[in-house]
Amino acid sequence: MTKPANFKYFKTSPEIIRLAVMLYIRFPLSLRNVEDLLHERGIDVSHETVRYWWNRFGPMFAAEIRRKRVQQLRAFSKWKWHVDEVFVKVNGKRHYLWRAVDQEGEVLEAVVTKRRNKAAALKFLRKLMKRHGKAEEVVTDRFASYKAALRELGALDKRTTGRWRNNRVENSHLPFRRRERAMQRFRRMRSLQKFAAVHSSVYNHFNQERSLTSRDTFKLTRTAVLAEWRELGME
Repeated sequence: MTKPANFKYFKTSPEIIRLAVMLYIRFPLSLRNVEDLLHERGIDVSHETVRYWWNRFGPMFAAEIRRKRVQQLRAFSKWKWHVDEVFVKVNGKRHYLWRAVDQEGEVLEAVVTKRRNKAAALKFLRKLMKRHGKAEEVVTDRFASYKAALRELGALDKRTTGRWRNNRVENSHLPFRRRERAMQRFRRMRSLQKFAAVHSSVYNHFNQERSLTSRDTFKLTRTAVLAEWRELGME
């Protein structure tokens, strides 16, 4: 079988590369953890090779996942957005990661900025609306920059606030926080933006809301998403 063009100049099989990338991005593992797990499976690669693979193929896999999901969920994701921001240390300095999820927990967008003000909120919301259109409802906290940005975008009437109403996005920060600790923080803003975007797409792909479905349904959907993952990069 001929290897696809994306893996043309790599001696390692695409299956091993996909496995390494999935382990590193999906689970809170370090590069050396992934190296050890692959070694237990008889695959001898260094942690630097895993680093190269995720940098080379992670964005490509994420873009393919995002393209398919945006087409499938474009109308569905307009119902309700939950928007929030968290601070992330980059080389010892505080930055802000703005994130939006829909009513089902699907991560719609992740943007990193140096400041937490109206301009940063506008940058995030414009990118979000460009990709997904306008939502029927935007749930935020009481941070004033959201109000100013939504007023400028003509969507202030869509905004709602309230205690516990934004728990959906608050809980969605947790997988990223676990990955951040495993990576021992970030050294550059660009690497943070890259990883946040890739992690969001991979999280969306494998997140099955298992607590809301039966065991049989979960097993079927889990098998389906793994099969889809194994086809990434084949086009």
